[in-house]
Amino acid sequence: MFAVIKAGGKQYRVAAEDVIRIDRVVGEPGEVIEFGEVLLLGGGDTPQIGAPTISGASVAGEVLQHTRGDKVIAFKKRRRKNSRRKRGSRHEFSMIRITEILTGGAKASKTAPARPVREPKVKAEAAPESAAEAKPAKAKTKAAKKPAAKSKKK
Repeated sequence: MFAVIKAGGKQYRVAAEDVIRIDRVVGEPGEVIEFGEVLLLGGGDTPQIGAPTISGASVAGEVLQHTRGDKVIAFKKRRRKNSRRKRGSRHEFSMIRITEILTGGAKASKTAPARPVREPKVKAEAAPESAAEAKPAKAKTKAAKKPAAKSKKK
């Protein structure tokens, strides 16, 4: 199931376990926030389209972190006037993991669901027992040298 939500004046297509970057929202990392403006619900036989929003539908998401974007430089110069101005700004964003899509007026849980812990894969480092078993390194082939062009004297 997916939904189209409106947050910060922009629309986002989201599904469960998606991570999106939206304009900064109020909330600490680890806190669950709820998006009430759901414009479309899909994924079933027929999509539900809101006019303008779907009543009773909401999307819950966990705040992962607050970040800042790259610096944007606004440089203005007036030629021959010895006038210039340089200003920079960084936009603030929030990283949100969508936890669930709710319908029928259901309320979001106050805590984020527990994430499964994945164990890191351990690579077995087996050294070759003999030089014969070791794979030879690929030899680089040198490009054929082209003869030097003769210069013409006049």
